[in-house]
Amino acid sequence: MDEVQRTIIRIHANVLTLVGALTGGVGLFLMTVWLLLKGGAQVGPHLQLLGQYFIGYSVTWTGSLVGFSYGALVGGIIGWTVGMIYNRVVDFRWR
Repeated sequence: MDEVQRTIIRIHANVLTLVGALTGGVGLFLMTVWLLLKGGAQVGPHLQLLGQYFIGYSVTWTGSLVGFSYGALVGGIIGWTVGMIYNRVVDFRWR
């Protein structure tokens, strides 16, 4: 019974990577598109600062695609890391 519980408790890191990548990519894409559609004198000054970290990103239509790529990359890395750490803690606790 303990082995069954341990297997159920574990998270599939690959699935969490995919979910993190989709959440990060789609989230940044939608934020950029929302600001572009909203318009205004100065579009997205705070979101524009991400260009300091993500080379090539800007609050433009092309930048939304670049942002999707960077968001997916960062979200996937975070998802994978959380999954791996969680699984190691579960393995440690069940020893």
